[in-house]
Amino acid sequence: MSSTVEEKHGAPDSLISARDGRRYWSSVDADVNGMLGGFPSVSRIDLRGSRSFLAKLGFGRVNGEKTIKRLMEGGAGIGRITEGLFLEVAETVDVVEPIPKFTAALEGREGVGRIFNVGLEEWRPEEAADGADKYDVIWNQWCLGHLTDRQLEAYLRRCGTALSLDEDGKIKGVIVVKENMSTAGQDLFDEVDSSVTRLDETFREIFEEAGLRIIKTELQHGFPSDLYPVRMYALKPREL
Repeated sequence: MSSTVEEKHGAPDSLISARDGRRYWSSVDADVNGMLGGFPSVSRIDLRGSRSFLAKLGFGRVNGEKTIKRLMEGGAGIGRITEGLFLEVAETVDVVEPIPKFTAALEGREGVGRIFNVGLEEWRPEEAADGADKYDVIWNQWCLGHLTDRQLEAYLRRCGTALSLDEDGKIKGVIVVKENMSTAGQDLFDEVDSSVTRLDETFREIFEEAGLRIIKTELQHGFPSDLYPVRMYALKPREL
C-alpha cells in the first residue's frame, strides 16, 4: 500500500487485534440478534437491499433458474445472509468464518459447499480450487473492519484471482463489499470488537491499491438514522 494511505489512515487500523476480535465474537450469541449487535430488525431491510444490488449486477433468478453457480460469503457469521438470500440465488455457497460455533448449523445444509473456519486474512482461494469452480460473486459484509489496511488489500487481491470467467475468457465474477461508513472525517477504531469503521475515501484508496475498479456503488436505504450509513461496492480487477 502506498505511503500516502498508510500515513493518512494507518493509525486506527494498526490497533486491530485478530485475537481480541475473535475473543469478542466468541462471546456473542449465535443468533441474528448477536450478529447484528442488538438490531435484528434491520435484517429484512438489509437483505432486501442486497437482493436489489445483486439484481442490478445481473445476478438473481431468471425464469426460476439461479444465475449464480458458486458464491462465497466472507465473514459469514451464522449464515444470516446465506440462509436469507444466497441459497435462493446461488447453486452453491462457500463460507469463510473463523468462529466454528457460528457455522455449525450450516454443516450439511443443502446448497452450502465448503466451510472455511479461518479468518479472511488467512483464507487462500487455491484451497478452494481443488476441482471447484471459481466464484461468480464473493460477498463481504460487516467483516472487513477486522482486517488492517494491508491485510484488506492483500485479501481483495486474492479475491480477484478467484473470480469466474465468461466464455470469452473475460472476468465475469464480482467482489461485493458492504460495510459501514465513518462520518467522522477519519477512520474510527472500536476497541469493543477490535475493528475499524472506514471512510468511503479509505475504501476507494484500498480498492485502487488492490488493482480493483468500482463498477457500481450505492448506499443501503431504510436503516435507522442513528446507525452508520452502509455502502455497497461492486468490484472487478482492472483490465490490463
